[in-house]
Amino acid sequence: MVLPQRCDVVVVGAGYSGLATALVLRDAGIDVQVLEAQDRVGGRIWSERRDGVPVDHGGQWVGPTQTRLLAWAERFGCEIFPSHDAGDHVELWADGSRHLFATGRSSTGPGVEEYDALEERMDEMASAIDLADPLACPHLVEWDSETVESWLLRNVESEPARRRFALAVQGVWSCEPREVSLFHLLFYIASGGGMDSLMETIGYAQDSRFVAGAQAPALAAAAELGARVHLSSPVCAVRQDGSGVVVETEGGAITAQRVVVTSTPAATARIRFAPSLPAPRRRWLARSPMGDVAKVHTRYARPFWRDAGLSGQVVAYDDQPVGVVFDNSPADASSGVLVSFVYGDRYRAYAAMGEAERRDAVLATLTRVFGSAAADAVDHVEKLWPDDGWAEGGYAAVPVPGAWAAHGRDGWRTPAGRIHWAGTETATVWNGYMDGAIRSGERAAAEVLALL
Repeated sequence: MVLPQRCDVVVVGAGYSGLATALVLRDAGIDVQVLEAQDRVGGRIWSERRDGVPVDHGGQWVGPTQTRLLAWAERFGCEIFPSHDAGDHVELWADGSRHLFATGRSSTGPGVEEYDALEERMDEMASAIDLADPLACPHLVEWDSETVESWLLRNVESEPARRRFALAVQGVWSCEPREVSLFHLLFYIASGGGMDSLMETIGYAQDSRFVAGAQAPALAAAAELGARVHLSSPVCAVRQDGSGVVVETEGGAITAQRVVVTSTPAATARIRFAPSLPAPRRRWLARSPMGDVAKVHTRYARPFWRDAGLSGQVVAYDDQPVGVVFDNSPADASSGVLVSFVYGDRYRAYAAMGEAERRDAVLATLTRVFGSAAADAVDHVEKLWPDDGWAEGGYAAVPVPGAWAAHGRDGWRTPAGRIHWAGTETATVWNGYMDGAIRSGERAAAEVLALL
């Protein structure tokens, strides 16, 4: 498809944020064109059908307070269904112990009471952050000057409680507690509505899934935008002056009045900007690495673990290669699917293995929990997000200590001349999630509309 020579606004990226930006602008009568580097839309959301079964390699869940994503589901007729949560969840510990728990029923494992108190304290601290202006927090410099791990070591005596919280950090932020700023973690908690909102299933962030996969709303949005979306068109340079902006790709260039960049920090940093971006923006991008996570789906003829009263949910506090497991079976339970997550340090060890060794390691964990039937998989597929050429990790960028305090005011999402920023990392509500991505695109579109 030949690129047009001119338009009003160019949007870089056709993930949820880019598509949301384009829809708002299109609905306002603006001539908008979307340039997507990959051969598909959705960005970090990618649904694949394997033998007819939808598999979400990226983001997948939607919760009741994620109202913008739910609005898209309704707008485009994308059906959702409740996540499977019935039955006992399994906890594994390094001493070989195995503890059962369930939604509404606590584990008998170590450190539960101390961990619950820690969650309450984190919620209380996060309440000091005003999402309308996170950088006005009176504790910004104090909290952004240390890692989550350093704070935990000083404030939480219970080692099992620290282990529990470390796995929570790995599960939500895809990194280790030593790698993330305490302020960013607290901002993220506030953005998602509290620790329970981020961590729990029914009624919270992991409440429901899309029948056709989480990419379905993105595909529908792209279909509505039609020829305005250009796939396999990576942006290599953006040049701006007082009269406009030129967005360059290998297939040609487009001249526009404004550009909205929605790509990940890692991908954005690879674009050549002329003149150079302001120093705070460059520093912010450099100090916002993506998380390390692999998502692994193992499919069976049926969800056999349900027969034994198990939910399919596992949390491993020992040296298993897998940190968390969920039941990811399709809505009709026509087959059984377990999705395993590998985060942080575990990911780095996992990625160093060969493909067959990685498969055997995951199956060994599943067999330990669910019995010999777990070895009889009919399909097994993995997605190592740090190896993705455009995302370079997941689920979202994780600003290191000092980034918010030093560079947040002008580097987080402040426009650079005619260049505006969107992407889930720029959201104040549901930062890091699909819902936050949509909100960020709508905000960026409003910025542009106010200036055109």
